[in-house]
Amino acid sequence: MTERRPRSFYVLALIFALFLVFLYGPMISVLVLSFQGPEGGLVFPMTGFSTHWFQRLWEGGGQVEIGGALRRSFVLALVVMVLTVTISVLAGLAFRRTFRGATILLYVAIASLIVPSIVVSLGIALEFRLLDDAIKGFGASAGIDWIQNDFVSALGPFTSGLGAHLTWTLPFGLLIMFAVFNRFDPAYEEAARDLGATPWQTFRHVTLPMIAPFLIGVAVFGFTLSWDELARSSQVMGSQNTLPMQLAAKTTTVTDPEIYALGTATTGGSVLLVLITFTLISLMQRRRAKRG
Repeated sequence: MTERRPRSFYVLALIFALFLVFLYGPMISVLVLSFQGPEGGLVFPMTGFSTHWFQRLWEGGGQVEIGGALRRSFVLALVVMVLTVTISVLAGLAFRRTFRGATILLYVAIASLIVPSIVVSLGIALEFRLLDDAIKGFGASAGIDWIQNDFVSALGPFTSGLGAHLTWTLPFGLLIMFAVFNRFDPAYEEAARDLGATPWQTFRHVTLPMIAPFLIGVAVFGFTLSWDELARSSQVMGSQNTLPMQLAAKTTTVTDPEIYALGTATTGGSVLLVLITFTLISLMQRRRAKRG
């Protein structure tokens, strides 16, 4: 006879179901409402079913100007992704050896995870305002015309914005690579060196293929965290908004489901990226299994 489940099981199952509704309910609501008819609004009930708002979004004739913000967010996320992967790998390799101050350096590197994002953004903005004052003062004292006449601020997506995003993505990349190298068996590298491989050849042909699946994970972390970041971007982008900032600004003025269509499109892109990532990791693991 099968043992009956205790009453606590059903209570916990109900709590978990409510959690899923709370977690995915808003996303599903936005997905459904983005397919409102042309006369539809921001709330239920729906008035028809169409792709009108997606078409309007694609044509760029709506209230949400997506083009420039989308391009800036995409390029910035790519740059952040590349830097996150590169710096995380180099730091992981460096921390494989003990050196003085390693523990303090590690704590400093990941400290931004516990600092409120808006505080980080305000601090970086303040630093760049001081930098702006210094540049303008230097331009005035040195008589440099273009600084006095044309320079406005060093704040921008690929200066202060890039730094702000790296304070968010790098700690995750570092923690992942530290965990990877902590479990990495150095015997493979020693065998390659015994066979005459140079340090670069050892890294290229032994270390890199073994950590490649984890690098894909770090890359996805870097891209998606930068793509979705709002709080750390709020004070440091200067006059050029990223897509999340544009969305936040438009939520107070948009009165149609076009913003829902944009949310559905960007969420679909993120989901597609995750699926591609898992597919690549699965293919790598199968290829490694065949070689083994």
